[in-house]
Amino acid sequence: MKKKGMVFVISAPSGTGKTTVIKEFLKGHKDDFVESVSVTTREPRQGEVDGRDYYFFTKDKFRQYVKKGKFLEYAPVLDNYYGTLRETVVKSVNAGRNVIMDIDVQGARKIKLKLKDCVTIFIIPPSYEVLRSRLMGRRTETAENVRKRLTLAKKELKERQKYDYIIINKDLSEARDYLECIYALEGFRRYEV
Repeated sequence: MKKKGMVFVISAPSGTGKTTVIKEFLKGHKDDFVESVSVTTREPRQGEVDGRDYYFFTKDKFRQYVKKGKFLEYAPVLDNYYGTLRETVVKSVNAGRNVIMDIDVQGARKIKLKLKDCVTIFIIPPSYEVLRSRLMGRRTETAENVRKRLTLAKKELKERQKYDYIIINKDLSEARDYLECIYALEGFRRYEV
């Protein structure tokens, strides 16, 4: 009988460095984790690749998938939709593979209801000023988008206490090391004798 994989659900306000922390962690865990690739209706940012960073869907295609029940979770975020394909997560976990999910607060809440055994991790910036600076430093963000993201970040930060773990991303290597500790701890908790 195969042991089921773990699901790590990682959330953070936009601009916190969540994707960078996850990528740094995965460098040492290529064989331990499968990345869940979310679906989005937003436009790709420079350097993003369909199927690697996100699956980029039109809003019509996204709605068709919703009607067919293909999402484990989905939600509107600002002017777009984001979702997690049910089949990709369930197949991996049942095959004994760990899954790491980069997901927003709304999605994490829904995943936690459906996958009670998942591990939830919230990454926060060292301060609101650092978050604002990071967002303003993005070439792809307009002043209006930065304002919207900061307003959303204030709401999302209030949800952090609902997560199993909180990591402050002040230093990338330190944040990665905290994620390593969580992985080790959760692995020990699930170890079968």
